[in-house]
Formats: sequence, structure tokens, C-alpha cells
Amino acid sequence: MHLVDLWLTRSLSMCLLLQSFVLMILCFHSASMCPKGCLCSHSGGLNVSCSNANLKEIPRDLPPETVLLYLDSNQITSIPNEIFKDLHQLRVLNLSKNGIEFIDEHAFKGVAETLQTLDLSENRIQSVHKNAFNNLKARARIANNPWHCDCTLQQVLRSMASNHETANNIICKTSVLDEHAGRPFLNAANDADLCNLPKKTTDYAMLVTMFGWFTMVISYVVYYVRQNQEDARRHLEYLKSLPSRQKKPDEADDISTVV
Repeated sequence: MHLVDLWLTRSLSMCLLLQSFVLMILCFHSASMCPKGCLCSHSGGLNVSCSNANLKEIPRDLPPETVLLYLDSNQITSIPNEIFKDLHQLRVLNLSKNGIEFIDEHAFKGVAETLQTLDLSENRIQSVHKNAFNNLKARARIANNPWHCDCTLQQVLRSMASNHETANNIICKTSVLDEHAGRPFLNAANDADLCNLPKKTTDYAMLVTMFGWFTMVISYVVYYVRQNQEDARRHLEYLKSLPSRQKKPDEADDISTVV
């Protein structure tokens, strides 16, 4: 009995030691994979916090099992294509308070379906590619950016079906219609379909061009007719100014003899 107790005690100690060793390896592995300047922790998944890390670009060595990613308050200026493509478990992405100006067309490829929250507020985004947010299921925050309100932005917001309140929070810094500058985008979109403006402008330009050519043709015809009339009048006056031809006496006698 004593041997059995001793064996059980040693087995339990070995199990605890092995478990501690495995946990230590896992923690060391996670810490070694954490990007430079970031802090990684486990709480319902891997949380990677790179806030206020003076980053100038998005790290390319992010752990694939990342669930929450905080990249706010840095100096990031762009979001390249497929930068998050390996983060298949990513649910929260915070990129607020950066200097982001450019978002490539496929920037969110690979995470568009899994993201639940995307924060791009307080950046320098003026416009994005019309497909930049395709298939994005997340609730996006994109307010407090110097947006240029045009057809592309209208198409982008239409593709974000669950973000009607987002459109209401967007203020047009500039717009294809000057009167919409400084107004909420939703009001501007309700006043005019921004995607029809280029077509209308083209139609007006064509009408103006056609009217111009028509005016030129009419003016030429009128000028041509008046010029001809003037030439005809001068020619007639010239003929009238010529002295009339009088018959000579010899010619009159010849005519009488013949008769």
C-alpha cells in the first residue's frame, strides 16, 4: 500500500511538472511570436496590443491566431493589400487615430467575413476604392475623416448594408457638389444621386457643344447669303452705271434698206 501511495504521489508530481512545462512552452512561444513593440495576452483568444508603439506601418509578423488587434494611435499611413490575410480568427481591428490616407482594394481580404468590429475613425481618409469594403460584415467606424463625397463613396456605403448610422456620421469635407461640403453625407446623398452627376454633366456638355456647332452653321449660312446679296446688288449697280449704247446713222440706213 505504501508503494502504491508513493507511486501515485510521484505520478501526480510528474503530471503537474509536465503540465507546467507545457504551459511555459506555450507562453514562451506566444511571447516570442509577439511583434516588436506590442504586448500579447490570452483572454478569450490571443489579444495583440500595439497601441502607441510609434509604428509607421502594420506589422507583417502578426500571430495567425490573433483575435483582437489594436493598432491605434500610431503613425500608419496606409493599409496594403492582403496584409491581414492569415488572421482567420480576427474579430476586432482598431486602426483609429493614425494618419491613414490610402486603403488598397484588397486590404481586408481574408478577414472581411470574420471581422465584427473595424475602427478607422480619426484618420486622413478622403476616398477609398469602391471594392475596399466588399463582403465586410463588421460594424465599421469611419467618421472623423476628411471624406470627399462622390459616387465612389456612395457605392462604398451601399455595400456596407449594416452601417446606415455610419453614413449619417460622415461629414463631407469636400464634395462633387460644392453645396454639400460641410454637410452629413446622408443628407447629400438624399438630395442628389451622386453617381448620376457625371452622366448629367456629360449630357449638358454634349448639348452645349451641339448648340455651338448649330449656331456656327446658321451664322455661316446667314453670312454667306448676305454676302451674295451684297455682291449681286453691287453688280447690278455697276451694270446700271454703264452708259447705254446708241445706234449709229449708218446702221439705221442699212436696216431700212434691208427691209
